[in-house]
Amino acid sequence: MITAIARKIFGTRNDKEVKKYFKRVALINNLENKYANLSDDELRAEFDKLRADLNSGKVTKDDILNNVFAIVRETSKRTLNMRHFDVQLIGGMVLNDGKIAEMKTGEGKTLVATLPVVLNAMDGKGVHVVTVNDYLAKRDATQMSAIYNFLGLSVGVVLGGEYDDEKRKAAYNSDITYGTNNEFGFDYLRDNMKFELSSKVQREHNYVIVDEVDSILIDEARTPLIISGPTNRTLDGYIKADAVARQLVKGTPAATPQEKATGDFTVDEKNRTIMITEAGISKAEKLFGVENLYDLDNAILSHHLDQALKAHNLFEKDVHYVVRDEQVIIVDEFTGRLSEGRRFSEGLHQALEAKEGVKIQEESQTLADITFQNYFRMYEKLSGMTGTAQTEATEFSQIYKLDVISIPTNVPIKRVDKDDLIYKTENEKFKAVIEEIKRANAIGQPVLVGTASIEKSEVFHKMLAKEKIAHSVLNAKNHEKEAQIIAEAGAKGAVTIATNMAGRGVDIRISDEIRAIGGLYIIGTERHESRRIDNQLRGRAGRQGDPGMSRFYLSLEDSLLRIFGSDKIKAIMDRLGIEEGESIESRLVTRAVENAQKKVESLHFESRKHILEYDDVANEQRKTIYKYRNELLNPEFDLKDKIISNRDDFVKTLLDTAEIFDGALSDEFDLNKLVNVVYSETGSQLGEDELKGLTHAELVQKVADKLASDYEEKMSPIDDEQRKNIEKVLYLQVVDNAWREHLYQMDILKTGIGLRGYNQKDPLTEYKKESYNLFMELVSRLKNESVKTLQIIRFKAAPAAEENQEESQREEAGKEEAQSSKKIARNDPCPCGSGKKYKECCGKSGPKKGIFA
Repeated sequence: MITAIARKIFGTRNDKEVKKYFKRVALINNLENKYANLSDDELRAEFDKLRADLNSGKVTKDDILNNVFAIVRETSKRTLNMRHFDVQLIGGMVLNDGKIAEMKTGEGKTLVATLPVVLNAMDGKGVHVVTVNDYLAKRDATQMSAIYNFLGLSVGVVLGGEYDDEKRKAAYNSDITYGTNNEFGFDYLRDNMKFELSSKVQREHNYVIVDEVDSILIDEARTPLIISGPTNRTLDGYIKADAVARQLVKGTPAATPQEKATGDFTVDEKNRTIMITEAGISKAEKLFGVENLYDLDNAILSHHLDQALKAHNLFEKDVHYVVRDEQVIIVDEFTGRLSEGRRFSEGLHQALEAKEGVKIQEESQTLADITFQNYFRMYEKLSGMTGTAQTEATEFSQIYKLDVISIPTNVPIKRVDKDDLIYKTENEKFKAVIEEIKRANAIGQPVLVGTASIEKSEVFHKMLAKEKIAHSVLNAKNHEKEAQIIAEAGAKGAVTIATNMAGRGVDIRISDEIRAIGGLYIIGTERHESRRIDNQLRGRAGRQGDPGMSRFYLSLEDSLLRIFGSDKIKAIMDRLGIEEGESIESRLVTRAVENAQKKVESLHFESRKHILEYDDVANEQRKTIYKYRNELLNPEFDLKDKIISNRDDFVKTLLDTAEIFDGALSDEFDLNKLVNVVYSETGSQLGEDELKGLTHAELVQKVADKLASDYEEKMSPIDDEQRKNIEKVLYLQVVDNAWREHLYQMDILKTGIGLRGYNQKDPLTEYKKESYNLFMELVSRLKNESVKTLQIIRFKAAPAAEENQEESQREEAGKEEAQSSKKIARNDPCPCGSGKKYKECCGKSGPKKGIFA
């Protein structure tokens, strides 16, 4: 109470920030006449001078912000016939300060971004603008390029499906690059799998503006970006597990610790987990034909069964996924869009494929991965904009160190947000929504109906069709037309059904006739787990001072209320004696719904935080490996010293293998075993006689000298440049294959680490400790395998002395070809000289064994 009074008297922290920005707006406005009186050439000359001063170090970006913003506004007036409002200037300053600008729908965020984009593109380091889909990336880049091109700045767009490296590289080398979060993230991962520095498409991560920042940095942050390859493991287990899961009976959990759960398994919808009972375990063991389901040999079966039960009991078709073209495709729960190319991890996707009877695709192994949190935290400066961010301000602050600034609308909001109507059953709710749509439709008022799933949108589609009411349906099954459908949602008599408010970023404009009858009417048919999604839906009405109305229709059978809040609300309805078809409208009930949403938001925040805590461990390792790879790719980097130091470490490992340890007596050394180990591992031949009487240190030196001598003899016919390239390529192959194997081991570790909690150990602490040990093993393996590979590789002898140079060139070409499976037939000899077929050596998929592991 005291806090609320203080806010009214002194203003909130947000109010104070906005006031500071308004002072600077006045200074920018004072420059408007100066630039308005200049010709196009004179305006460009003013901009070029500021750019030159910035790059020479005479001024900072903050020094020239007022002038640049004023120039961009003048340019926008001339090229787009659009003048930035004062609040848009504030939005631009918030973005430039590396913060999140919360601006309501219709406030022109696309135009706002041009201000900080131009200012931060002036130093030539590149600015990235991230959007939620390819359509918006292309649209925004095309529309706003009029401003950028006028000022001499280049614009590039990175789109999905267009994987020409030269085109992508040109886009990234532009002053300003538009694209989606997925494309930026995947390009980063792909770049760190390249074998030439010149093949990389991205450059430094300088400054980024994330449009719909809540969608990208919050909603999509629970699913990391993963580039994967096949594991070549059998898929029979998924089919067996699916058959067993279908025969197990769902029970109810124990109400008290003294009671026992019934059935073969229980489902916890709140935490989205499955618990198999003792009876269920016994039944599953009989059906699988095994004695102990949790024996180490059957661990994969128990994992498959767990995923099969989840697939049948926690994942609904047309809610969590759709089946299209004989494929299971994920539906993004926040946007309602299909997540093409993404797959559920840890075998869940295969379990869903078995459930739906479609072809089970091979389980994949992670080749490279990163979370959106860690990708976007690489930028020197990160900022974002959205209509809904304050509900997640804590997460933005904790995870990204981003402050949220709410910016007032240019024109006061006139939309009326009515209290929720709550019915006892879903069927009553559906009927009430249809009646309300009919009422609004009769007077021509456009209606936008928001649903939480594809399944529910199709229920309303059928009901409206039965009533002969013309309407459009926008969900994951027809998202290609989303921009057009959303743009037309404000037309007279339009009825639009949209799943989870797909179509963000597209304005719904209304005519004066529609304004006169109340504007766009938003009907929510279910509360989402996140208040932001509901706010986004509401925000589609009332843009730029337009009238509008919104209301949510709920029932006690809705998922959110059933799991989190129905008891309290049901008690209120029973006390009031609510009959069938009747509803209650109460602030008390609305608050109860919002409290249920807060609980779910808290759970999701913990889930994202949990993923990030684990990825932070892997991220440090990822940065170390990628840094090492970049050193190898650098043409100036000489591997000579690294090969020598790695060779010494490798020799010590060989001595350890031969059980020759430092500190032991020389006459106890098994020199015969050492000679055999050195020969089997490297092909170098030593005689026992030359090793007799040597100390441990002398043996290390002797063996290292022999390996160095043999290596130099082998490499002597090859010129220095070719030699450096061969060494670099082989080192990169060893690094990449070892890193993939390491990621596979990390996946296995992460899958089972939660069980440590049953032993009173913190899983995260255990994960940090064990992943560190795995990484130390990786470093050791890298040193040993790189030296071993260089020692045992053999080059074909040239047929004649005069052809030595030509043969060396062919060898070099072979090295380059080894990097491209497109150029080499799978049954051809491998160009690396191993003597194996290409498909059995460098061209082999999945985790490799032997010298290229």
